[in-house]
Amino acid sequence: MRLSEFIVQHADQIVDEWEQFAETLTPAADTLNRTQLRDHARSILLAAARDMTTHQNASEQAAKAKGEGPEKTPSLDQAAASHGELRHTVGFDLVQMTSEFRHLRACVIRLWVNSLQTPDMAYFQDMIRFNEAIDEALAESTAAYAEQVNRSRDIFLAILGHDLRAPLQAVNMSTEMLLRKTTLDSTGLSLVGNIRNGARHMGAMVSDLLEFVRSRLGSSLPIEPVAMDLAEAAQAAIDEACAGQPDCHPSLRVHGDTAGQWDRGRINQLLQNLIGNALQHGLNSQAVTLTLTGSSNEVVLSMHNFGPPIPEAAIGTVFDPLVRSANEELGSASTSLGLGLFIVKEVVEAHRGTVAVTSTQAEGTTFTVVLPRRVPTGSAPTDPGAA
Repeated sequence: MRLSEFIVQHADQIVDEWEQFAETLTPAADTLNRTQLRDHARSILLAAARDMTTHQNASEQAAKAKGEGPEKTPSLDQAAASHGELRHTVGFDLVQMTSEFRHLRACVIRLWVNSLQTPDMAYFQDMIRFNEAIDEALAESTAAYAEQVNRSRDIFLAILGHDLRAPLQAVNMSTEMLLRKTTLDSTGLSLVGNIRNGARHMGAMVSDLLEFVRSRLGSSLPIEPVAMDLAEAAQAAIDEACAGQPDCHPSLRVHGDTAGQWDRGRINQLLQNLIGNALQHGLNSQAVTLTLTGSSNEVVLSMHNFGPPIPEAAIGTVFDPLVRSANEELGSASTSLGLGLFIVKEVVEAHRGTVAVTSTQAEGTTFTVVLPRRVPTGSAPTDPGAA
């Protein structure tokens, strides 16, 4: 009997063995009933059997073995993805979930081989097709499981970032009240300054974290363009970045008209992250320079610092989230989550601009942002759920 026929005729027996194995995957299985333990097993089996009966030439088989073939079994993919999502929901870990497919594969082959009377070359082809189908189901199930893990993590980070804002606000308000209501000596003022500076850094990190989670959960970065001068915003950002840092001396150079229509809050995020990055990685002995150059339709912002160059291999990922420099990975003190440059890219793209970086030992590191003076009508991202 061909394997596809065997699976259809013995589906109940195979699913019974699936259930018995799933029952051993504790502690999650302890809370599941029979229907939940057998979840999608029959659908996966029957979809695999149908896939095995479809024609497949040699090139299609080679492509499918590499995961590159055309999707021929949407029902298999759907059942496997649903299985992965539900196994995550009920508390199975990834190893337990994937072990179900290993057991399913072994169970089907064992039962089928034991039923065979005489060998046939076609049976080897059946085994190849069955393994392909199970591998496809495993890949879909694992991807769906991983997506649920990522979403759960992102929701947790969103809640964490949101809830951290209240105690940070309390620290900031208490610091301001302490300065207004109490006479402090130079030591006390220095300590309060440290608290204020630390709270500012934490506030920036929380803001970056929330923007990262917003993008991960599928929301576009909302912007509300208003008339503003980029030079004024840049000077204010420099003053804020240097508060409490006496050795902070970035210079601002302005050429031409720097007025336009941008989201003031988002532009401040962009400036703070670029300035902070330059100060963190630049050499104290050499200047950090922010240059603004206005032309007819756009304003170009260039943030330059000297210091260790960004490795060539890292240039392509420097704007990716959660990417940090080699110094930070070795344990250097840092207030960075590896989200600053990711936020810069998001803000620039929301304004329909461009951002690029060059970095060499001789020339230093330069981040170049090009912002249209006005976001094209109808092209600004929107966030229907934003308050």
